[in-house]
Amino acid sequence: MTTLVTGATGNTGRHVVAELVRRGEPVRALTRDPVAAAGTFAAEVELVAGTHTAPERLDAALDGVDRLHITVTAGLADAGPELVRRAVGAGVRRITVLWGGGVGPVEQAVADSGVEWTRLEPQEFMSNTLTWIESIRAEGVVREPYDLPSALVHEADIGAVAGAALLDEGHAGRAYNLTGPESLTPRERIAVLARATRRDIAFLPITHEQAVARLMAAGVPREDADYVIGWYAAASEDSKTVVDTVERLTGRPARTFAQWAAEHAQRF
Repeated sequence: MTTLVTGATGNTGRHVVAELVRRGEPVRALTRDPVAAAGTFAAEVELVAGTHTAPERLDAALDGVDRLHITVTAGLADAGPELVRRAVGAGVRRITVLWGGGVGPVEQAVADSGVEWTRLEPQEFMSNTLTWIESIRAEGVVREPYDLPSALVHEADIGAVAGAALLDEGHAGRAYNLTGPESLTPRERIAVLARATRRDIAFLPITHEQAVARLMAAGVPREDADYVIGWYAAASEDSKTVVDTVERLTGRPARTFAQWAAEHAQRF
C-alpha cells in the first residue's frame, strides 16, 4: 500500500508526507529535484523525479501506487484530468485532492474518477503570513488592504486530515471544509506575531490597487492578482467561520495561530 504525494515539497504537501510517515505508511514523494529535496524528508520516504503538470512522464512514479494525493496548483487545470486518468489506469483506488479554491477541472475529474475520493477545502493557510517576512524584517510593518477576519488553518492540520482520508475508512465522496480554531484579522495576527517575535510590528493600510500592483510586481498576472485581492475584499462566510472538521477527523483540536507563530518566529 503506497501513497504518491504530489507537490510534496510545498507548504502542505510536506505535511501530508510527514503524516503518512508518522502513521508508518510507505510514501513516494514527487518532486522536480529529488537531490535538493533529500534533506527535507525522513529517510524512509521514496523520492521520485517529476511534476504533476506533466502526467505523461509519471508512469514509473505511479507504478505500484494505490493512493494518491493531488495538490491543485497553477498550470494543473489542463494536465490534472490526464493525471487522474493515468493514476486510475495504473491502479490507484483512493485519491485526496487539495482544491484550488473551487471545483475546477481537476476537482471534477477526481469526483468523476470512479474511485474513492475526498476533497479537502481549507480556508486561508497560516503560511500566507510568510509573505510579511520582508516588510517585518526591514521595517517592522505589515501592509494590507483589508483588516477582515479569516479562519486560518495550520498546514500540518491539512496534512493530518489528508492522512486520515487516505488511510481510514468513511471519507469517500466527502468534501471537507477546513479551518483553524479561531478567526483572526491581520491586526490580530500581527499582535500574535509581535508576542512570538518579541518585536513591535505595525499595521499600515494600503489601497486595493496598491495590493494588486504589489502582486503584479512579483510576477503575478493581472487577472490572478485581481482574483487574490478580490477574495480578501469579498470574503465568503466560510472563510471566516470556524468549523470543527479538524478535531472531528483527527481526534484533537486544530492548531492555533499562536502555535504557528511560535514555530516560525525566527523567520521574521
